[in-house]
Amino acid sequence: MFVRKPSAWAIRILAVLVVVVASVALVSAPKAVVDTNQKAAYADPNLVNFVRPGLVYSILSAQVASDGTVTARVKITDPKGLPLDRAGIETPGAVSGSLILAYIPKGQTQYTAYTTRSATSPITNRTAIQAGADSGGVWTQVAPGEYTYRFGTKLPANYDRTATHSIGVYGNRNLTEFEMGTYLSDAVYNFVPDGSKVTVTRDVIKTATCNKCHNNLYLHGTSGRKSMEMCVLCHQPQTIDPDTGNSVDMPVMIHKIHAGEHLPSVAAGKPYVIIGYAQSVQDFSNVAFPSDVRSCRTCHESGKGAAQQDAWLKPNRAACGACHDDVNFATGEGHVNLPQVSDNQCATCHIPQGELEFDASIKGAHTIPRESAMLGGLQYELLKVENGSAGQKPTVTFSLKDKSGAPLAINQMQRLALVLSGPTTDYSAFTTGYVSEDISSGQGVQGANGVFTYTFNNAIPAGAKGSFTIHIEGRREVKVLEGTKKEQTIRYGAPNKAIHFSVDGSRLEPRRKVVDIAKCNACHTQLVLHGENRSAIEACVTCHNPIENDKSRRPAAEGAPETIDFRFMIHRIHGGEQVSEEYGTGIVIYGYGGSKNDFSEVRYPGGLNNCNMCHVNNSQNLPIKAVVPVQAPRQILTTMQPTAAACLACHQSRSAASHAVANTTAVGESCAVCHGATSDFSVGKAHAAPVQ
Repeated sequence: MFVRKPSAWAIRILAVLVVVVASVALVSAPKAVVDTNQKAAYADPNLVNFVRPGLVYSILSAQVASDGTVTARVKITDPKGLPLDRAGIETPGAVSGSLILAYIPKGQTQYTAYTTRSATSPITNRTAIQAGADSGGVWTQVAPGEYTYRFGTKLPANYDRTATHSIGVYGNRNLTEFEMGTYLSDAVYNFVPDGSKVTVTRDVIKTATCNKCHNNLYLHGTSGRKSMEMCVLCHQPQTIDPDTGNSVDMPVMIHKIHAGEHLPSVAAGKPYVIIGYAQSVQDFSNVAFPSDVRSCRTCHESGKGAAQQDAWLKPNRAACGACHDDVNFATGEGHVNLPQVSDNQCATCHIPQGELEFDASIKGAHTIPRESAMLGGLQYELLKVENGSAGQKPTVTFSLKDKSGAPLAINQMQRLALVLSGPTTDYSAFTTGYVSEDISSGQGVQGANGVFTYTFNNAIPAGAKGSFTIHIEGRREVKVLEGTKKEQTIRYGAPNKAIHFSVDGSRLEPRRKVVDIAKCNACHTQLVLHGENRSAIEACVTCHNPIENDKSRRPAAEGAPETIDFRFMIHRIHGGEQVSEEYGTGIVIYGYGGSKNDFSEVRYPGGLNNCNMCHVNNSQNLPIKAVVPVQAPRQILTTMQPTAAACLACHQSRSAASHAVANTTAVGESCAVCHGATSDFSVGKAHAAPVQ
């Protein structure tokens, strides 16, 4: 039998814990800064306060010697500002660090790096000089948590002392020894060598905007690069991929990655690939942007503090040609036969905004039809429900208005329907969980001046209990720019409205709030589905209930139907590529008109383990309030209990399914015993991110 000798850190930690516990009554230790998605949030508080998890890099100053030697003063602390030791001797966890040095040439808007590397492709034998980290530099400690870094790369004798220079530092703090994961940090310092004020920067999109979808964006492994300020130091016109010849300039690369499957070149059969470190092949050809690809403002946000937030309104061949990669600016092909030899004349035709939508202006060309200002608009209200008891046919009063508040008539709607479902715990009272009645024709509708009543043909089931829901859905169609070459018919809807009512006199229980449409729209911008009919979670969950599936749409030859239960379907869709690759099981759902929707290649842009990206009020914690089992004919468990349905959507192994069965009895699921909010294997702890 071998006994592992405790490490020096383990002995030191035990000693510290003894001291902390013994003195806790005398001095209250300051609480460490820990987010609930960090592993440290679930560690012993005394250990957390000793280790002080986290990493913050900052650059205090920089100077350039007469021989071109650049020295930066770098500070390394924890999130509370207490100093950290790079070597991990005086404080827990060694800290890595790399630096980049670049400048913005006069008259230009992007960086050129001084610190470069040579990369030769084994595929093409092409050699490229790429921006990268400095090599041969020297670290020197000058104070607790403060160091100087003398670059190995020297500035050339003729460098421009009046240009903006930037130093970027990035690294990680490895706390895996303490089961707290790895923490990343980077920082960028701007200065002008002649001592004048910095007036030129590269600041187009803020990192916080990226993290709306990407959660905790970090790239190139755990090297520490996680901010846009850092990314643009290397991802600029200077750097190309020698294997493919593709530029990794940020405007080009990011536009092409996000356009992914929509790129004309990809549609024509040419994959969009970048070959990275250690010849890793990154194929972005199946990336599906979660919003309309014309939604420039999803990334180019206003009012978020970016100095060049309107950069997207200044056209250039590189950025525009990234998405429109079927345009040949040299020959004019795809560009109304007009060659464009420079960027000087781009803004002549492509002004920021023209007189009409859908024109050649930047905003006009990227107009999303449903957001057109030419639309009259639509808004609903559900005012009251009468005769809403079990066994009765409920009567609902509702209003229809345009965006100005003017009343609409029923015949001004292209489609209008009312959906009845219940109870709010699970929506399972009817054969498919709900009944939908189309009232587009106006038959059975009473009223005028925008206020109407309708009595359902279907009755609430006799003996029904609890609270039920009615939601309204529909859309309008309008022809715009009639008589012009841009004439088109636009279909659009409005956010659904729902009203809840008790069918048995019991206390009204609205549908629990598990996720928020605002969180959906952080990525999806304006999530609208099913032909513009549905754009609210309250509407989604009535149909996507535990007993409904795609049987009515799926061809008989395709086998058993797939559940469309919301918790299972959404987890599985977002798991997409990652779950499919891990378990070898994709998910295909058949929709309206027999459309085949394969979500097996969906690339979730954030960490699948960060439940709070979608969930609100810690609704991911167990136990959950649902009680009706999910009917899933295509899954390992064809009948899944409510909690199991949420978990097995991602954890698709037979052992996970067996675990769920083993912990379910006639009384119900016992999941919360081990996986409850305060349990050893809580949902939060199990999903805590290993990298921060």
